[in-house]
Amino acid sequence: MARSSERIIYLQPDAPAKPAMGAPCNGCGLCCLAEPCPLGMWVSRRRSGACKALQWHESAQQYRCGMVVDPAAVLGWKTPWAVSLVARLARRWIAAGIGCDADWQAQPPRDADPEATPFP
Repeated sequence: MARSSERIIYLQPDAPAKPAMGAPCNGCGLCCLAEPCPLGMWVSRRRSGACKALQWHESAQQYRCGMVVDPAAVLGWKTPWAVSLVARLARRWIAAGIGCDADWQAQPPRDADPEATPFP
């Protein structure tokens, strides 16, 4: 039996559209919701599914990596120097600022009700 290449990933309705490959990250969240990066695998303790460090920021209408913006909340660490170090390393490990490397395309569900939302 062949596996379908389609997956359903629920995004926040107000999330920005995925940028083109190589374009700057805009916080669409698709990459981290599809699968964790190596850092996300360590944090999430899994190799597939959404990264547990991913955070939705309502005020900015963007997803952000919690290991970059608030590693203390993700890890539960309290030591300021360790939190600062992890945030710096996380930016490097996830290649922040390098550009979009997610080779996926988001599409609305075929049978989507425009009035419905998967989020409470």
